[in-house]
Amino acid sequence: MAEHKKRTKLSGAVTPPKIGTLVLLAGSSVMAMNISLPVLPEIGRAMGTSQATVQYVLTIFLMATAVIQLFVGPLADRFGRRPVLLVTSVVFIVGTLICMVAPNIETLLFGRVLQASSAACMALSRAIIRDLFDRSIAASMIGYVTMAMTILPMVTPMIGGYVGEQFGWRSTFTVLLVVGILILLLVYWDVGETHTPVRNPISEQIADYFSLLREPEIWGYFMCSTLASGAYFAFLGGAPFVGQQIIGLTASSLGMYFGLLAIGYMFGNFLSGRFSERIGIEPMMFWGGVLGTLGTGLTIVLMASFAPIAEFLFAPMMLVGMGNGMTLPNANAGAVSVRPELAGSAAGLGGFLQIGGGAVLAVMAGSLITVENLAMPLYYIMFITSLGGCAIAAWMYMRAKRLRKN
Repeated sequence: MAEHKKRTKLSGAVTPPKIGTLVLLAGSSVMAMNISLPVLPEIGRAMGTSQATVQYVLTIFLMATAVIQLFVGPLADRFGRRPVLLVTSVVFIVGTLICMVAPNIETLLFGRVLQASSAACMALSRAIIRDLFDRSIAASMIGYVTMAMTILPMVTPMIGGYVGEQFGWRSTFTVLLVVGILILLLVYWDVGETHTPVRNPISEQIADYFSLLREPEIWGYFMCSTLASGAYFAFLGGAPFVGQQIIGLTASSLGMYFGLLAIGYMFGNFLSGRFSERIGIEPMMFWGGVLGTLGTGLTIVLMASFAPIAEFLFAPMMLVGMGNGMTLPNANAGAVSVRPELAGSAAGLGGFLQIGGGAVLAVMAGSLITVENLAMPLYYIMFITSLGGCAIAAWMYMRAKRLRKN
């Protein structure tokens, strides 16, 4: 008995993780994405690079995050959630160290690619929830987890702006190094395995993975989440430029205003956690899409009709955040429930489409906006993607009503 206890202690966690652990895991990737946003202009000046190039500190992270999620899902289905999380946590720490000492923009971007391994935490936290709960409860649990998770990205830009002003832009990566070490320890001590690995031949696993693409229902969930979050990622790509070059905000002020978006997202997550099990996944997705479309439409009206100020840029984004907080947990829960035995693969594929689409929109937004056009292309991109997500959610809603009648 004593020998068994010793082996258990040395092997780390053997029981499912606590909800608080899943919150921190899911939040770590968003922290890595957000913390350097307020200091992007400073990074560009320090490394003598253009505004368009320094945007890749964000967009290359998003692109790498998208690609990585294609692989972490199937790997986690095959080898288990725990070993994948342990390995990717170590890679994240290495990438952060490279960012801290990067002598040029190319090295910094390479470090950001390695940092994108934190995508495993974001994707697999959803898969772990699906391992533990059924479809309707999973939507509520994802909503509650992401509601608590938004506290981290809400304060992260504030921390990044303040720390960057006081100690320079490299200090933001020092903060991420500490976070990475804490996440590794947390995974080791609290994340026991929740999935029984399926040791199928690689060819069979690839066939299972691509079989997801033949499920019409899963495409509805995927495209709804991709388009709904598109406005958010486009905003991330353009807001630092608009805030500092057009409105004239400081890095710390910009970080504070980003908190408004996170507050809206947190409230939307609360609504998901409170009502998804009661009224259903598809209605929550639809009404979230309506809020997102209203928010982006209001942004166009305010920024086109009046002199640009921070409140006109960020206040409507609270509606967008609230809409995403209602849409994304439900769309993600629906996607991983179409084929529960492939929940990890579905979470990874959905993350690829969601983050990959966001990366494209962030690049597009960053390349089209100028001081002369007052960043209006950014607001049009946000509105079109929100409207598209709302339309797909409406189709899913009507489809679900027809199926219930039959």
